[in-house]
Amino acid sequence: MKSKSKIKYVCQNCGAESPFWVGRCSECSEWNTITEEAVSMPVKEEFSHRQFSSLAPKVIREVVIGDEIRFPSGIHEFDRILGGGVVRGSLVLIGGDPGIGKSTLLLQVSKTLGSMGKKVLYVSGEESVGQVKMRSDRLGESTSDLYVVSETNMETITRFVKEMKPQILVIDSIQVVFKPNLPSAPGSVSQVRECAAHLMYLAKGEGISIFLIGHVTKDGQIAGPRVLEHIVDTVLYFEGERNGHYRILRTVKNRFGPTNEIGVFEMKSSGLEEVKNPSEVFLSERTQPISGSVIVVCLEGTRPILAEIQALVSPSSSFGAPRRTTTGLDHNRVSMLMAVLDKRGHEHLGDQDVFVNVAGGLKIDETASDLGVLMALRSSFRDKSIETEVIFCAEVGLGGELRGVSQISTRLKEARKMGFKKAVISVHNQKGLEPIKGLDIIAKANFLEVTEIY
Repeated sequence: MKSKSKIKYVCQNCGAESPFWVGRCSECSEWNTITEEAVSMPVKEEFSHRQFSSLAPKVIREVVIGDEIRFPSGIHEFDRILGGGVVRGSLVLIGGDPGIGKSTLLLQVSKTLGSMGKKVLYVSGEESVGQVKMRSDRLGESTSDLYVVSETNMETITRFVKEMKPQILVIDSIQVVFKPNLPSAPGSVSQVRECAAHLMYLAKGEGISIFLIGHVTKDGQIAGPRVLEHIVDTVLYFEGERNGHYRILRTVKNRFGPTNEIGVFEMKSSGLEEVKNPSEVFLSERTQPISGSVIVVCLEGTRPILAEIQALVSPSSSFGAPRRTTTGLDHNRVSMLMAVLDKRGHEHLGDQDVFVNVAGGLKIDETASDLGVLMALRSSFRDKSIETEVIFCAEVGLGGELRGVSQISTRLKEARKMGFKKAVISVHNQKGLEPIKGLDIIAKANFLEVTEIY
């Protein structure tokens, strides 16, 4: 059959198609992201003869699940964010900034799984086999069940998989893999979409657990169309400073477990080492009470973590608008809490520069830290420190009222385990809450009631 080709215009940022070239994408509003791509028409026929098309529908209660539907990777923090282990036939996408540790982590996982008797095929499209071997030697002793190849052609990779029948497949990275029957260049929207779909069928049809490494854009999002994240089963993001010691691997999407779970790792010369008690790490450098420093209890998935909120309020040094800088917290949320502090707490910050930071590189996206942020801002503004043995855990409304948060008992038990003796919470969380030995629970209804104590 003769192949026909057509030209289409695709946004390299979001994957949206346009009937003609435009300077600005109508979907994501980014400039100069529309590129011209040639599309081969017969490509779609490839997916009409998949193994799944020959399977007849079954009654769901007659579907048999294998005994080994989920198996451990040998790295506890990695198993946690996956929902309890690696799922057979799953497709996992890992993204993060260059040099943050994506390849290192997956090579460690591959070596660990290989030592457990799993056959692993590591496909490196950006490094030679010798470079992968050098990193492997740095990470420790190798195993005979770990195979490595430097290849980017999807047809060749598929042939290797059919011949070797590995249980684990690692693709480093999805942006450099290409299908030769597509006229577009590797890394383009068409190539990334088609290669990801091909690997998805390969994972489900052959029962292979596949891990993909994805490049990120300057905004921190995985490069390529957002449909890539919809195709895969699990999406993991690396967070943290590339030059820092600690890395946070966050679950953004997981079809086999909870989302918003995090795994904490420390980068060492021997690779990534899991951190079993993140709260202790994030609070380790807090040695004495200072103004603007407050401890909160946030919940990441099922794990309670204690974090330090730091605020610095100082008179504005510029003649323009005062600076408002936040790191690790939602900027709009902090601006709202500053307005509450101004209106309800009568602390006027209009002419002050405000800097708010979460120590340790942690990112907090839940409202349980609201009270802690307010107290940190007030503490810095008045230059009055808060005792080190108290934690704050409550959401703050626009009226200054304290609202309850979920799983308060789990949060408070973690705080007591870390040595804290007082906890300020909302009165709405006090109902049915069992006393915790050694922890004085202070329940208040309004933010102003808390300011009378601290």
